Formats: sequence, structure tokens, C-alpha cells
Amino acid sequence: MDLVALYVDQAGENDLSRGRARRFPSMRIYPTIAEALTLGTNQLAVDGVVLVGEHGNYPRNEKGQTRYPRHEFFEQIVRVFRDSRRSVPVFNDKHLSWNWDWARQMYDQSRELDFPLMAGSSLPVTWRIPSVEMPLGAVIREALCVCYGGVDSYDFHGLETIQCMVERRQGGETGVQWLQAYRGERFWQACQDGVWPRDLMTAALCRSHTLASGRPGFHALPSLEDMRRLVQDPVAYRYRHHDGLFSTMLLMDGLVRDFNFAASIDGRQDPFSTQLYLPMPPARTSLASFFSPLVHHMERMFLTGKPSYPVERTLLTTGLTAAGVESLFRNQARYETPHLAIAYHPRPESTFWRT
Repeated sequence: MDLVALYVDQAGENDLSRGRARRFPSMRIYPTIAEALTLGTNQLAVDGVVLVGEHGNYPRNEKGQTRYPRHEFFEQIVRVFRDSRRSVPVFNDKHLSWNWDWARQMYDQSRELDFPLMAGSSLPVTWRIPSVEMPLGAVIREALCVCYGGVDSYDFHGLETIQCMVERRQGGETGVQWLQAYRGERFWQACQDGVWPRDLMTAALCRSHTLASGRPGFHALPSLEDMRRLVQDPVAYRYRHHDGLFSTMLLMDGLVRDFNFAASIDGRQDPFSTQLYLPMPPARTSLASFFSPLVHHMERMFLTGKPSYPVERTLLTTGLTAAGVESLFRNQARYETPHLAIAYHPRPESTFWRT
């Protein structure tokens, strides 16, 4: 499989594209997306498209969302498809757009033109420690992820961590009714009041390989008081699915540097838990192969024309990411999400990477 054409919107000082183009003459950089897709002709001339609308300097809106141009790039791709009267599979890195209406439009256009579309995070397809899968058809009562990072960025990865697990529950995904965000002191009060299950939070934290110590030289689980000291800006998204499942995503930067999942399942006395493993800093600099599982599924779709997992997962997590931002913007009020009544069933086979 050859990378034959590239469009780069912004080239910073650490740009790799120019050097790669010199090393690999078969790959050419084009000045527009249309020219990249047509190889400088007037017809679509490639077999697949990868859209990475993230790197670069782009403005933020009043809600703190970075206005990455994924939708704008997608529109240019679709225009080539329409003009050529032919389409090919598209992979969109991470969430579809910061704007929900645009994200829904992207999804609808893929259905209208009938081309395979995949999107999302590397978390659902990376390694797991332990290497376990949510049982298909499980009855899940609560689900929770403890992870790190910021709003309108790593919150999306935490939501994808949850969704790739809970979509396998009995009846499949039913969509989300509402979401409420908690930040700062409201986060700690909600944690103390039991708004989300502390036993699931503990189970998830016990899977972490980067859990901060409450005191130097001690490796016991940090107390809530320790966590208050370690985590400067905690954020939670708690949301209710249409079938009654509650899910909670906790951003606890300073406490962990990884993605850890736990759930309460009927028939299990202890929580089901695992870490969705990405080589964390400083190992990430030398073990960048954590993208390999994602690229594997991308290439598989290009070769077969069949997505490995439903794009509806990322349509939903895109909406949840925007809903979390909206709840925070509205002073952490509950945000009703009738537009997220997105029901779908996952593929029965597992797609995460196994050693």
C-alpha cells in the first residue's frame, strides 16, 4: 500500500512532510486537497483517503473548542467524489468535528454517497492490560473511565474508551439522553457525594501503571485528600444512556497518565476492569508503534471496503465531547441531548490489538 499524495495545510518548524517527499519520490505534495485526490488530474485517482485535521495553529471559540478544519477538509473530499461520480473509503482521525451539526452532516454524506467511513481514537484498538474483551451481550449497570488530559481533546479519548466497551452490552447502543459535567470543587463534591461509584473509580485506578503516590515512598492508593492535592483541574462527564446505563468519564491530570476502564456487570461480584494501554511518556518517544493498531484497521478498510467497527461509535462520542464542552460552558448544568439518540450494534468480533 503506497502513500502517493499529500496535502499539508500548515507546515511548522518540525514538519516531516517535506523531508519525506524528498526521500520517497512516489509521494508528492499537492497545493490543494482536490489535486491530491486526483493526482493533478480531473478525476479521483486514489483508493483511500486519510483525513488528519488536528496539527497546526487554529483559532478557539468562546467555549474553548479548537476549530480544527476536519469538516472543511471533508467537504473538499466529498466535492471530488461528487465531481468524479465515484467514491473511496475515508478514515477521519479522532472525532468528526468540534461542531455537532457538521459532524452529523459528515456522517449523512457518507451514507448518501455510500462510501465506507471510519473515525476515532487509537484507544479502542490498542493493547489492553489485562487482554480482555467486554462479553458480548453483558448486562452493564455502570461504566467509568479514569484518564488524563484536557477538555475538547483527551476527553474524547476517554469517551471512546468507554464506548468501545459499553456498546457490546445487551441490546447494543441506545444513545444518550443527557450529560452533566463537573469541574473543580464541584467535581470533588460530586465524588464525595457518590454521584459516580467509588468502587469503580478504585477498580479503574488500580489498573493504572502511572498512578501518582500520595506520599513519596508509599505506593498505596491515594486518598481523596491526596487526589485533591495532586489533581489541579479535575473534570467529569456523567451521562445517561436511553436504556438506563450510566457512564462517567473522569479527567484526573496529575493522578494518572493512562486510560483505565471499569464497569459493574450482572453476574460478576467484582468490577470488570482493564487498562487500554498506550506507551506513556517518556516511553512514547521511543515506542510510537501505538498507532500501528489504528493504521492496521485503516488499511484493512481500504483493502476490503468494510469498516472494522461502526462509525456510529465516533458519531456518538463526537456528540458527547461537544455536550461536555456545552455543559461546562453552561456553568456545569445538565445538558439534554435528544440529538444523540444514536442506536447501533457493534461487530461481534474484537478489534483490539493482542500480543
